[in-house]
Amino acid sequence: MKPTSLKSDTNIKLPLAFILYALIAFVVAQGVLLLNSNLLVSSQFRLPSLWMGAHFLLLGFAVMIAMGAMYQLVPVAFLTPIWNQKMGYLQFGITVVGITSLTLTLGFKPTFAIYGGILTIFGITLFIIQMAMTISKQKQRNMSLFFVIAAVSSFALTILAGFVLAWNIAYGGIESHNSILYSHITLGVAGWFTLLIFGFSYKLVPMFSLSHGFTLKWTSLSFSTYVFGLLILIVSFWVDLDALTTIGWLFLFIGFSFFVLDMRAILHKRLKKKLDKPFAFSVIAIGNGLVIHSLALILSLFGINDSSIWSWLIFLYVMSWIIFSILGYLYKIVPFLWWTHKYADKIGKEKVPTMKDMIDEKMSVVLFSLFVVSITGLTTGALLQISLVVLTFQALLTVTSFLYAFSIIRILFK
Repeated sequence: MKPTSLKSDTNIKLPLAFILYALIAFVVAQGVLLLNSNLLVSSQFRLPSLWMGAHFLLLGFAVMIAMGAMYQLVPVAFLTPIWNQKMGYLQFGITVVGITSLTLTLGFKPTFAIYGGILTIFGITLFIIQMAMTISKQKQRNMSLFFVIAAVSSFALTILAGFVLAWNIAYGGIESHNSILYSHITLGVAGWFTLLIFGFSYKLVPMFSLSHGFTLKWTSLSFSTYVFGLLILIVSFWVDLDALTTIGWLFLFIGFSFFVLDMRAILHKRLKKKLDKPFAFSVIAIGNGLVIHSLALILSLFGINDSSIWSWLIFLYVMSWIIFSILGYLYKIVPFLWWTHKYADKIGKEKVPTMKDMIDEKMSVVLFSLFVVSITGLTTGALLQISLVVLTFQALLTVTSFLYAFSIIRILFK
């Protein structure tokens, strides 16, 4: 892969602004969870302190990373410039204020969260308009485009459901709170994040593995079955029919399996036999996602409705599939962006560092190993309800998150 493969006309300051805020939010999220590790032991996830930690993780980190990455990757993937970069900076400022205020008020004054929610919705609406106008310029339709459109649509519905939840906390009067909550979570993690990772993986995996000559047989089926499963699962929350829930998970599992088959076909044709360690971590995350989908299907088939088990399964879905994917890709993308911005025009004119110099492979192995150990230990300790184990591994996860953020920021000084 050439360094210019990720180059676009987007000013690098825009995606980097999103990424830097996201890294801070990532560390803060783990710190909040560390301070409330006693609640993790008891699996009491529906409490203000854990709402705050979860929203710093999902909104502050994952959503901001996704939006920042899209400002850089959409022009690359779909060969069309960002519609309005100035609006991008405005959107960033509004969204940062919105997410920060929403998340803090969820933790300390939930009844005021609606005000931060309004700002967040405004910022994200600007982002959705930005992406809609940008993508509308794309003349050639492909499956990656459909995945991104479905992801952004899910994102819009996720935010709408979140606003309704905030409204109900502030003013009450909505009886179907749980149905909205489950729809909010599903649309966010399985709709927005998973579909977005699917869409960009079809572009990034061939780039990072130097794959050529592969045949994608399952892309359309992956899209249709996963989206269908998503819709069925959401409907099941409203009609309270266990059979529909199982059918929904079945189609989600099948759709994810088709995606895995396509990724396997791409990697089978790779020229780069030894994958870079950060990218290999993202590939491992795909396997994690398949395992979690299969576990969800098994739990549903056997009618296991224990809220503690499902809460930790959602936690594993978020951390070992979504967050691990983001962490692996980000460790590759940021060095490419920075190298291209700072050194691409200087090749042949002066001595410049190589792309390999931008990435600390040894550090990445240590960090990603610690992430795996932390999540495994934390989940095991919580399921066994051993407070010291949960505290220890959440502390390790917090330190590892800080070191990861530091290692990314350090790249910008090379």
